[in-house]
Amino acid sequence: MVEKTEKIELTEAEQQELLEKYDTEANTRKLTGFAGWTVFILLIAFSLFQLYTGAFGTYTAYIQRTIHLGFALALIFLLFPARRGVKKNKVAWYDWLLAILSVIVASYWPIFYEELVQKIGGIDQTQMIIGGVAILLVLEATRRAVGLPIVIIAILFLVYALYGPHMPGGLAHRGLSLEQLIDSMFFTTEGILGTPLQVSSTYIFLFLLFGAFLVQSGVGLYFNDLALAIAGRRVGGPAKVAIFSSALNGTISGSSVANTVTTGSYTIPMMKRLGYRPNFAGAVEAASSTGGQIMPPIMGAAAFLMIEFAGVPYWDIAKAAIIPAILYFSGIWIMTHLEAKRTGLLGLPKEELPNKKEVFNQLYLLLPIVAIVYFLFSGFSIERTAIYGILITIGVSLFSKRTNMFLDDNNKFTISKLIEALTSGARTALGVAAATACAGIIVGVVTKTGLGLKMGNMLVDMAASIANSPQTLLLLTLFFTMVTSIILGMGSPTTANYIITSTIALPAIMALVDQHDFAIPVLAAHMFVFYFGIVADITPPVALAAFAATGISGGEPIRTGFNASKLAIAAFIIPYMFVLQPQLLMIDVTAGGIIWILITAMTGMIAIGAGLIGFWYRKLHWMERIITVITGLLLMYPEGNSDIYGLVLFIILLAIQFMSKNRGNKGNVETQTQR
Repeated sequence: MVEKTEKIELTEAEQQELLEKYDTEANTRKLTGFAGWTVFILLIAFSLFQLYTGAFGTYTAYIQRTIHLGFALALIFLLFPARRGVKKNKVAWYDWLLAILSVIVASYWPIFYEELVQKIGGIDQTQMIIGGVAILLVLEATRRAVGLPIVIIAILFLVYALYGPHMPGGLAHRGLSLEQLIDSMFFTTEGILGTPLQVSSTYIFLFLLFGAFLVQSGVGLYFNDLALAIAGRRVGGPAKVAIFSSALNGTISGSSVANTVTTGSYTIPMMKRLGYRPNFAGAVEAASSTGGQIMPPIMGAAAFLMIEFAGVPYWDIAKAAIIPAILYFSGIWIMTHLEAKRTGLLGLPKEELPNKKEVFNQLYLLLPIVAIVYFLFSGFSIERTAIYGILITIGVSLFSKRTNMFLDDNNKFTISKLIEALTSGARTALGVAAATACAGIIVGVVTKTGLGLKMGNMLVDMAASIANSPQTLLLLTLFFTMVTSIILGMGSPTTANYIITSTIALPAIMALVDQHDFAIPVLAAHMFVFYFGIVADITPPVALAAFAATGISGGEPIRTGFNASKLAIAAFIIPYMFVLQPQLLMIDVTAGGIIWILITAMTGMIAIGAGLIGFWYRKLHWMERIITVITGLLLMYPEGNSDIYGLVLFIILLAIQFMSKNRGNKGNVETQTQR
């Protein structure tokens, strides 16, 4: 048992230190003086520019995206040091130079717009230099703000584009000259200025700003109080608080690691104090925080990218994500409950919980989230929806002194929280802007060379060489796509993660549709690669969210990662389910069909959870655990006969549990009577 003197929460400084260790986006300078004021003004200007274009309409594609990119690049070079361990209170001379170069490069399109859109043929020498510098600036800014993995992938793709004729076998292509490559990367909307940056410069920035206003108003903190009020007293209360609060916070945070550190700073110590093992406590928070990225309505901003990439309306995407998200978090809830029952862990004492009456009297603080959902489903533009969400957040904050954005701790008028929301929202957007610009390089190369189709065909051919039936071919291709998505997703933020997996791994599934006539909806294919790219955050050996959790729990990173993967087992099963049975995504399904899917899938999650934890109503022997997991898989496999077999086995197992539990209880009573 952990001593009572253990801290319940990490301090803000400790949270920041942990974030900087595991989240590249948090590793920024702490500037004062001229540099500090320059960054402050640029951050405010960045947010105001995005709010203005969101409210009154964006500029033409090239101007909107290059201004957005220019702000992001300049701020990254001023805020992010070239390497860890250097002084963080001073901007190096070369970073000032890179920031100025970023402004010059980004200004080229707005200044010479008419000339550039009317140009015929290739680019001249000046444009070659401008475009080449733009590519290098994007790669370096992404390395600093996002991390090395996505940069390495982008560089490999650039090399592939240049040296296509020298590539082996089916990977060979005609190749691009350096001039053609630079032209396509910066002077068309097929490279850096492509769809990913377009989504960043419109939808994503405004929703990140909305999230910043939620935090500054105290609505984000209210999510934690609500979770404590609902789940704190239950068996294994702190673990369930982590699940509930992470689901709410994760959908707007856009980062598994940031969500793990912020909510985990108080949930993990609470779990440990109650008696949870460090590796399990960290795993609960890591798995829950990662799940926030698949939780509608925002889904870590990936939903807005999916609108463009999948060509599917927002309503269909959010609707499709509901049942998988319910199953994901239900699976974690079930396993933490069974673990708590197995080890005899109770809920938190009443004195450590917020007043329920006060918490439920403030349910109006959820109005911004409810309004966002309503506006999006009512057909409002995404930009206007985000702006209305910000205004409603400011409005509801005025109903309480605790959340009022215009009062300080001494109840005096201030606009400091408003300013902080504008600056922190812009800071959060820097990594996303860099990641989407860099991902645009990858998408551009794939478009120019047809690499996506080549890789898709290679994965399908690999599966076909092993498969002996159409169903086996489908499952093997999905498996290879899963492995590819997990590898590609390691170390990348949600937005870049989805862009990369949908560009490189997705074509394998679409090749199945084209070549073998499998009826797989486009949305199901996109959700498949999105899910597996996300779970890379908890899948060893990288597992950034699990590593961040161990910084709080004191556990072992790899063991925490394996525990988190076990808790998130639903994320490894559900994507196969909705490819095989698209009704799970509410595609062409009736109300009765949804109810049946939920009943069988939820029952299957109970069985799988019991088998993996090794406890149901009593301890399970190893053979019982195997049978129980098989029962759960039968229930979750989307096919009529398997559901029936699974339900029969489930009822038999449940009856055995009850009978053996009752016999055990009766034996205990008799033993005590004899004593």
